[in-house]
Amino acid sequence: MRRAIPRRTLSGLRKGSAGRTLSALRTASLRDAVSARLAAIALCLLGCACSVGPDYHPPAAAPGSQSALVSARPTVESTAEPPDDWWHLYHDERLDQYLQEAFRANTDLRIATANLSASRAVLEAARSGRYPQTSANIGALYGRDAVTDEILEIVGHPPQNIWIYDALLDVSYEVDLLGRVRRSIEAAQADSEAAAAARDTVKITVAAETARAYAQVCALGEQLEVAHHSLDIVSHEEQITLARNEAGANSRFDVVRAQGLVAQIRASIPPLEGQRRSALFQLAVLLGRAPSMAPGDAQNCVTPPRLSDLIPVGDGATLLKRRPDVRQADRRLAAATARIGVATADLYPRIVLRGLYGGVSSKLSELTGSDARTWGIGPSISWTFPNEAGPRARVRQAKAAAAASLAGFDAVVLQALKETEQSLAAYGSELDRRASLAEAQSRAREAFDMAHDQFLAGSLSNLELLSTEQSLVAADAAVASSDAALIQDQIAVFKALGGGWRGGG
Repeated sequence: MRRAIPRRTLSGLRKGSAGRTLSALRTASLRDAVSARLAAIALCLLGCACSVGPDYHPPAAAPGSQSALVSARPTVESTAEPPDDWWHLYHDERLDQYLQEAFRANTDLRIATANLSASRAVLEAARSGRYPQTSANIGALYGRDAVTDEILEIVGHPPQNIWIYDALLDVSYEVDLLGRVRRSIEAAQADSEAAAAARDTVKITVAAETARAYAQVCALGEQLEVAHHSLDIVSHEEQITLARNEAGANSRFDVVRAQGLVAQIRASIPPLEGQRRSALFQLAVLLGRAPSMAPGDAQNCVTPPRLSDLIPVGDGATLLKRRPDVRQADRRLAAATARIGVATADLYPRIVLRGLYGGVSSKLSELTGSDARTWGIGPSISWTFPNEAGPRARVRQAKAAAAASLAGFDAVVLQALKETEQSLAAYGSELDRRASLAEAQSRAREAFDMAHDQFLAGSLSNLELLSTEQSLVAADAAVASSDAALIQDQIAVFKALGGGWRGGG
């Protein structure tokens, strides 16, 4: 809409043929403007202020997803709703402190929070489409203006080089008759909500992995204590065997076998210590610390956190409402649906109201004068027609993306149900295993005590004593290993249940 014709330069050309030429140009411009406005008005009357494309409706729940969890057992889990800050069920102050620190400093969570801020900025940019867009331009240009030269040539004056100064304010506003802007805002809003759900998913992972690393440190501490205790037992029996050998009560072969068992138990300790240090380093990184700053107080823990109550698991319907990955998939589907409307709107004309106000002059001192003033207002219509192959291809692309998002939503729902059922099944099985191992441990300890007394009384061979020692050591190690697996299975259940994204800061 800008026409850089310095009024000062053309002031002497407004008479005679020049005046008639300018009058004809103004008449033609006015006629064109009136025609454009009439076309815009007709289009507004034919159209309606609606949004093209499908409206979003949440997909139907998968069959069986609203029912009770089939792997839940009344003796192990309750149907109560799980608390979001599930780690409080362990009543472990150190664990609570670590979770709070992880929520503040974990790097993955900081990345997810930054991504959420970026998506909200995109949403604000999309919302700005509901309001007029403005731009201010101030500039100077030395040279020739094509329109000025054409008019000079008509009236018999040679072209000339001049300075052209302008200060202009442009305003444009898209008339959103077909909802292109509204659908764009819907898509950006859904994207922002999906980013929030993604942040919540990361928070769940941070909570579970921090608790998992801490529990592993404690469980390995228990296993180390068991290993050292077993080493004390077999070392004591080794000394007894050696003393009896020196007294001629048994053979050198019995001593060597006892010493071999001691070496075997001692060899199991370094790997456990290495695994514990590795778990400490993992905990440090989850807390946003360098490995050299790993929490030293965690090394004092030698008993894995234990629940005093049944695990509350709820049901399938509340599970899907609680898990943020399901919410994220739902929001992605909503965004993809809205983008169908955005693409569909491109099949129709786009109406933009434009306005211009400012000054254009060949002299800077006259830029603000009345002779330099320039302005204009009117509609602009753009339409890709009749070749709509590109817009229609984008509509098909948007529909295909929505279909993929719907399939992705169904996959996330099934994955959520599967993870929960699997974690509950694994937890229940480990509880049964732990109970059997505890019984075996009790029998092995009883057998060892009896064998030890009979060995000292001379009614039991050294080989039989050694066998009961090995059984007790194996039983103690198996129970400690089961305790480690049990706490990991519990945390897997809480993670699958989708807890941790609201609680703890």
